[in-house]
Amino acid sequence: MKRLLSLIGTVVLTMVFGVSSAFAQSENYLSIGDSLAAGQTPYRQIDTGYSDLIAMRLGMTGQLSFYTKELAFPGFTTADVLKRVKSEEASDLLANATLITVSAGANDLLRLVQVNPTAGTLAFSQLQTDYALNVVRKNMVEILEELKVRAPKAKIFVMGYYFAYPNVHATQKEGTNAQLIKLNTILQQQAEHAGATFVNVYDAFGLNATNLLPNISDVHPNFEGYRQMANAFLHEYSGSNALAISSNELPKPNPISFEQILEQQEKAEQKKEQDKEEKENEKEKEKEQPSPAASIIQGFTGYAAFMEKVRAIRS
Repeated sequence: MKRLLSLIGTVVLTMVFGVSSAFAQSENYLSIGDSLAAGQTPYRQIDTGYSDLIAMRLGMTGQLSFYTKELAFPGFTTADVLKRVKSEEASDLLANATLITVSAGANDLLRLVQVNPTAGTLAFSQLQTDYALNVVRKNMVEILEELKVRAPKAKIFVMGYYFAYPNVHATQKEGTNAQLIKLNTILQQQAEHAGATFVNVYDAFGLNATNLLPNISDVHPNFEGYRQMANAFLHEYSGSNALAISSNELPKPNPISFEQILEQQEKAEQKKEQDKEEKENEKEKEKEQPSPAASIIQGFTGYAAFMEKVRAIRS
């Protein structure tokens, strides 16, 4: 059965390319988390992200049996990720997973940062960011605990974050960068405490990565930025640079717009309503169970904000 989140780029790779693997295990890989896990571009589209590149490399070396990023969605906070991990629809995927990457925490923090890209300024409330970081800490503890139970066969990698505002004035970077370092520290501490692996992507970007973050009004990286993230993971995964992806191996862009996502989502909702009516006709008094599409979307605050942006684009 196709799930709704496949609309943002779910990819299942079952073919390997006959390349002898240096590793014995063929992975069932799940990418979980926010817009970075989903592969959002700097221009409000979904395309190849770091997890797609990881899957590409593992597939080329015969180390991949299955891959999906349907557990990722733009706008997800740590609370949303926790709900997704606990959802019934995620159960089978998690139970069979042998490799998981998690991107969660940036939306808790960065939504509190007020950015004026034209003026090159940043502003935030320390009280609010302290509270948000504490929420991240608590939710990450629970996310990793849930993954240990629900994905007992999986090696878990927690992705760190980069500084997302390279275009602001140098004097404006210090305060927000300090909050980001706190976020990465929390993610690393919780990962190590849970027996997971933290992936440092901060160093590959630094404070001035305008070449990796080309849109001054957007915090998402280009293909080269996602390549840096994928290579940071692959180094942790293999213990060396043997699996590193070169720039000339990057795939050609093939984005899907938010408008297309919305249109397909509307079709899925119509199908859901039809199924609901049929079910009620078959057995009126039977307690209705939500469809996978409905369960994926309901209750996610990040989704509501995301769809508002989509509708704004369409209008």
